[in-house]
Amino acid sequence: MTPTNNPPVRVSLLALAESSPAVLYGLFEVFQAVGSMWRELTGEDTGSRRWEARIVGRDGTPFASAIGPPITPDTSLVDSSSCDIVIVTDLALAADLEPGDWGAEIAWLRRRHEEGALLCSVCTGSVLLAESGLLDGLEATTHWSATAMFRERYSSVRLRPERILCPAGAGHSIVTSGGPGSWEDLALSLIARFSGQAEAVRIAKIFLLGDRSDGQLVFSAMGRPRSHGDAVIGDCQAWLADNYARPHPVSRMTQRSGLAERTFKRRFKAATGYAPVDYVQALRIEEAKQILETTGEPTDGVAHMVGYDDPAFFRRLFKRRTGVTPARYRQRFRMAF
Repeated sequence: MTPTNNPPVRVSLLALAESSPAVLYGLFEVFQAVGSMWRELTGEDTGSRRWEARIVGRDGTPFASAIGPPITPDTSLVDSSSCDIVIVTDLALAADLEPGDWGAEIAWLRRRHEEGALLCSVCTGSVLLAESGLLDGLEATTHWSATAMFRERYSSVRLRPERILCPAGAGHSIVTSGGPGSWEDLALSLIARFSGQAEAVRIAKIFLLGDRSDGQLVFSAMGRPRSHGDAVIGDCQAWLADNYARPHPVSRMTQRSGLAERTFKRRFKAATGYAPVDYVQALRIEEAKQILETTGEPTDGVAHMVGYDDPAFFRRLFKRRTGVTPARYRQRFRMAF
């Protein structure tokens, strides 16, 4: 677990007159959620390092984006502070683009690069990096429509148009990505790099990033526990958190509560919103997900670890709650980013 007192990861999203707002604000929202939103949704304190995103514009004033809706920078090139990551998002490029158009932004990018910031681009944002000379001699990718421009104007760049993500430079200090939709791949790879694979998986689940062909359930997680004042049920919940894999946990909680079985079930449902057996199953499946994401334990072993002696029943239950088999879940989320 990453200590929560670590300074946040600072991201500068460079906005130009040619920028479109969708990717810019998509990245902003996702990065602002790192290290905080999972706890808000599930109640689990992961200790993940938080991120701070800032939109940087030439003079810091709002301007109309390439498609019309305004972009409102948080700061100007002059007033912006040092950062860990710089991202240039997709640019609407005119055929008569002149190299001098971006002089102030290029000088700012070079300063950030000299300070050690990781430079990234999404889609045609790579053209700005190429214009700066920072891609000379390096592999890079871009949107397929810009490949002719690269070959004509930036022949020193080793273009890899087939790639979605293309890390390059010493220590992968520059990362370019393909079309506009590749911002999701870039965001998750950066989160994994700076905050760990587990946080990248959590963010993917929150925003449903990545392959959605299996539906939404595969991204879901047990929601934040309901606040209530029933001390007896609260004690049973605390006990269950450490004992969910033990045999007959509902019977054990009933005995622990000192209540009649019918009364216990009624009060448990009223306090938590779950029937006791559903609550147990939800806890067990959440733990199974963590094991599948982080280990190579066989599915039968995972079933036993979370309290199911019948692996076939576990697989059926897992698929009912997540929409996929345990094997498919592992394939999607283990070291995915």
